[in-house]
Amino acid sequence: MTFTDSPAFSSFAVPDIDAARTFYGQTLGLDVRDSSEEGLLELHVGGPTPILVYPKPDHQPAVFTVLNFPVQSVDAAVDELNAKGVEMTRYDLGEEGGRGDAKGIHRGNGPTIAWFTDPAGNILSVLEAGS
Repeated sequence: MTFTDSPAFSSFAVPDIDAARTFYGQTLGLDVRDSSEEGLLELHVGGPTPILVYPKPDHQPAVFTVLNFPVQSVDAAVDELNAKGVEMTRYDLGEEGGRGDAKGIHRGNGPTIAWFTDPAGNILSVLEAGS
């Protein structure tokens, strides 16, 4: 068995599939489809393999980023998210990383990035492509 040819994919849990469908489809504007497996969602983004979202009634959100969206401009992405009612989550990254700027964007110490959460508390990010 070899993993190099495996069509690997990512997945994460949510407690409410309908809320996830609305957030990812309507708020973020992603192509969200019902999976061939009943009760699951597929998020179709810029790759050949969808991201699987599955229900877990006792879901506890991870304490790390589960999904990153590379974008050309984090500022534009944050403005668009804010206009849709999505607020950035501020993390204290210590003396060097701080808590981000007025928009909640961290700059100059690694990639330009901003974090936000889905309705289940899963951590997502927009980060500047190529930074």
